Amino acid sequence: MSAGRIVGLLTIVILCLLIGLSAGAVPLSLSAVWGGLWHPGTDASAIVRDLRAPRVVLAFLVGGSLGISGAALQAMIRNPLAEPYLLGLSSGAGLGAVIAIATRAGGAWAVPVAAFIGALAAVALVYRLSLVSGRRLDPHVLLLSGVVVGAFAGALMSAVMVLSDAPGVRNAFLWLLGGFGAASWRALAVFTVYAAIPLAVLLFHARSLDLIALGDEPAHHLGAEVHRLRRMVYLCTALLTAASVATCGIIGFVGLVVPHAVRTVFRPLHRTLLPVVFIVGGCFLVLADVVSRTAVRPLELPVGVVTALVGVPLFALLLRRTLG
Repeated sequence: MSAGRIVGLLTIVILCLLIGLSAGAVPLSLSAVWGGLWHPGTDASAIVRDLRAPRVVLAFLVGGSLGISGAALQAMIRNPLAEPYLLGLSSGAGLGAVIAIATRAGGAWAVPVAAFIGALAAVALVYRLSLVSGRRLDPHVLLLSGVVVGAFAGALMSAVMVLSDAPGVRNAFLWLLGGFGAASWRALAVFTVYAAIPLAVLLFHARSLDLIALGDEPAHHLGAEVHRLRRMVYLCTALLTAASVATCGIIGFVGLVVPHAVRTVFRPLHRTLLPVVFIVGGCFLVLADVVSRTAVRPLELPVGVVTALVGVPLFALLLRRTLG
């Protein structure tokens, strides 16, 4: 990647973060944001450092993680429509999180663990439904299986929320639509702990993703351990999706929109693609959160609604191209 592109990406990141810190129910100028960051004790400092900074950083990390998950899944199953939301991972993670809340599981780590278990269960079920002709994996059937499993998990989530009398479950509906209203430094720390290792593993295996995108047989002949790599990608994307759902609810289509946007500008090799997808995905979700906070101010839209308004038309366009 050229130095000019690196500088351009860093500039975009800084601008997006500043926009995220300045926008909201109480708009702040850039000078007020700067003063709030470096001069504690002021009203601007309370807004910027305690409320908006963890929210903006969390949105950036979640967006980047979902973007990388989508890029890895698209390479693994060689389907441009693959992403955690459409493959049922997000719904499975959401079901696990809701069950943890309904059973009053305690601790800051219980909900992410339950979400991870739910995401793994969804992955296993989708994978099993997608096997045809013995042990052959059909990418198109995999996508349809993900939609079915996602709908099934969504129905179970609704049932749990209606039947449970646990405090907070009745409010889980708005949370599951996705949003960063409950963002805090603690939530940011929990997400970082869960996301750091799977992100590092996916970045480390960037070349292997290049190989598997060619197909199972060519990847095997070029030295890739296909089955081991497939399990690794499933585990890493499940953990990233679970951490995202546990901290901010279900946010769809980031893993679909961002990798395709990046591929139109940058080379498809994953060594370059994955870091750029992380940056662009983070910026995309920060700006989506800004729209959610300012579009109907003082009310706040769920971020999942904003990303769906962008992602659904793109999904329809990609589906038409894929089937056409």
